[in-house]
Amino acid sequence: MSDDFVDYVMELFGPFGTVTARRMFGGHGVYLDGLMFAIVSGDTLYLKADEMNRIEFEQAGCEMFGYTRKGRRATLSFFRAPEDAMESPELMLPWARSAYAAALRANAKKLVAAQVQAARKMAQPKPAKKESPVKPAAKKKAKKKTARPAKSVKRGKQTR
Repeated sequence: MSDDFVDYVMELFGPFGTVTARRMFGGHGVYLDGLMFAIVSGDTLYLKADEMNRIEFEQAGCEMFGYTRKGRRATLSFFRAPEDAMESPELMLPWARSAYAAALRANAKKLVAAQVQAARKMAQPKPAKKESPVKPAAKKKAKKKTARPAKSVKRGKQTR
């Protein structure tokens, strides 16, 4: 992947805002306001898609981003940018907005899921600490004194 292509992508997104690119997994993630909305991989730009804007990418004939992982084909919710959008920032702008909106929706879902999980965790009763069972005060058993024969105690010098 050439850094020149990444620079070109940054120019394409110029009217969209302050977009940054970070190296990741042999490519670049493209971010706006901390949200990744595009991927640059192998001199190809892919834009974020979801159920709301996927049809736009499919109608434009864009292919889904995929890679091979552990011998299996994996895909992500990113589609190749349309060829005509790659020609100018003005043509890229609506696609960038659509991809960023998809990234915002995905982020909102993650936040809601995290809040639901936190609420469930708080609603679950905490397991009671296992305390050692309190034994009732043990009654002291009176020791039985056995009668033993008294030993004679000799005082003084013993003589044989």
